[in-house]
Amino acid sequence: MVTRASVTTRLCSHTSLVQHWNLNEIETPDGSRSPAVLHSQDGESRVVLIELSPGQQLSEHQVTEAALLLVVSGRVRIDAADVGVDAAAGELFRFDPAERRSVSSPEGARVLLTLSPWPGEGHYRGDAREGATASS
Repeated sequence: MVTRASVTTRLCSHTSLVQHWNLNEIETPDGSRSPAVLHSQDGESRVVLIELSPGQQLSEHQVTEAALLLVVSGRVRIDAADVGVDAAAGELFRFDPAERRSVSSPEGARVLLTLSPWPGEGHYRGDAREGATASS
């Protein structure tokens, strides 16, 4: 279950909703097999918390969106474009759309992945939506 608190404030006749998550308290019981989608809004972004159990990895992959990857806790190894970087909590990486990378963690780690814009051009959801719009 995702732990989230929302706060509504009223400033200058404008209501805004602030969403807040404690990334250390959110459960991801099956490691990378059960990532927690914290936010997903078409045309904006998708934010996913992923826990890597010791020895677990996200094999080499790519996505159609630009990606930010924040190491929340633990240590990871990022391999991209023939370069490997060992990273600890607090380190942030940015990947271009279609840039191939892998993420591994011998000791276990939590990472926060932000994909934007969501869905990216060519993403299977984006293609289906464009086709539906064109025929409407």
